[in-house]
Amino acid sequence: MEQKSLFEDETSQPLAWRMRPKNLDEFVGQTHLTGEGKILRKFIEEDKISSMIFWGPPGVGKTTLASIIARKTNSAFINFSAVTSGIKEIKTVMTQAEQARKMGQKTIVFVDEIHRFNKAQQDAFLPFVEKGSIILIGATTENPSFEVNSALLSRCKVFVLQGLKTEDLTMLLRRAISDPRGFGNEKVNITDAQLELVAKFANGDARNALSTLEMVVLNGETGDNGEITVSDESLEQCISKKSLLYDKNGEEHYNIISALHKSMRNSDPDAAVYWLARMLEAGEDPLYVARRVTRFASEDIGLADPHALEIAVAAYHACHFIGMPECSVHLTEAVVYMSLAPKSNALYIAYETAKKDAIKELAEPVPLVIRNAPTKLMKDLNYGKGYQYAHDTKEKLTNMQCLPDSLLGREYYHPTEQGLEAKYKTKLEQIKNWKKNH
Repeated sequence: MEQKSLFEDETSQPLAWRMRPKNLDEFVGQTHLTGEGKILRKFIEEDKISSMIFWGPPGVGKTTLASIIARKTNSAFINFSAVTSGIKEIKTVMTQAEQARKMGQKTIVFVDEIHRFNKAQQDAFLPFVEKGSIILIGATTENPSFEVNSALLSRCKVFVLQGLKTEDLTMLLRRAISDPRGFGNEKVNITDAQLELVAKFANGDARNALSTLEMVVLNGETGDNGEITVSDESLEQCISKKSLLYDKNGEEHYNIISALHKSMRNSDPDAAVYWLARMLEAGEDPLYVARRVTRFASEDIGLADPHALEIAVAAYHACHFIGMPECSVHLTEAVVYMSLAPKSNALYIAYETAKKDAIKELAEPVPLVIRNAPTKLMKDLNYGKGYQYAHDTKEKLTNMQCLPDSLLGREYYHPTEQGLEAKYKTKLEQIKNWKKNH
């Protein structure tokens, strides 16, 4: 059963609506989920849908996948809007679904923007999902770990959808020009370079790309023969130059985040704040910036100032709680703190060096002395034999070997003299000297 309000095809609808894929062969992007042999494709093609949540940014195919499932499934399909549906509506539909289940009919309930449902509304679904009265499919742009009740989340498979690549969007735009559902019945002159420009402007959002294309074509110049020609001038008028200066998925995105990172590393708070402002004012997700700052706190500061990581994580949570524009000051605090903090990349080097050995010695066995021995057989095989419990010693140290034989004596962490790390360096030297003497 399909919900007409979601899927009926009317020529009066916007281009993005008309061009919505009807099957997986028309679906663009998300090949890690919908490519040949991938799990989500199998679920859909074999009509073996289980409760799931689609998580990803706007315009990447969450609702489209729901519409494809609605066309493919033999189950009753019901669409819910988190904006307009309350607990009363939920319970009414759940009662109908329970009755249908007793008659052998499955019901799939699609909830768009499920993060907008409050806890009580989400709880109303839980008992019906638990006993199989419904199969729940939720779509959200927010992290479900924060926005979906843990009990409900544990019963759903989460599929992460990614922003579409420029080439994916360009292919989608070409299809819209040639497909009768789009502009296929008209003669539209638009170059590949212009289509790629629209695709880049869309920042991974298919809906945005198609809406922009529609505006560009409608503002094109119509010749005497009815042909529509898109000029560079009209294209520039339809696309914000400000947005083009900062494409979230393009080169400038990586250039500016690199500039922020290197400015903090070079202890230049003025430059760091400038690059921060460039990103935020161009519409960058503050949580993305906060994640990068958090990485910086350990990669470039580390134990020289362990408090830096606390500041970064606190800024991330502040961004999550209040969003833009208010959280800009929290990110500024974090960025300035990182710029002024003592610098050490010792932790980064330690891991990268250990990673090379870990990859090379991937099958190196764990020394018997530090293996757990929960069963008699494992004890008989000498698991844990000779283990020394550090807490039983006066110094809280032992000379027990913890590295594999092939890596014995290998050192990865080399602390610097910067900030608090100088203290940890002294402590580490004392530990090594004690072990050498014992």
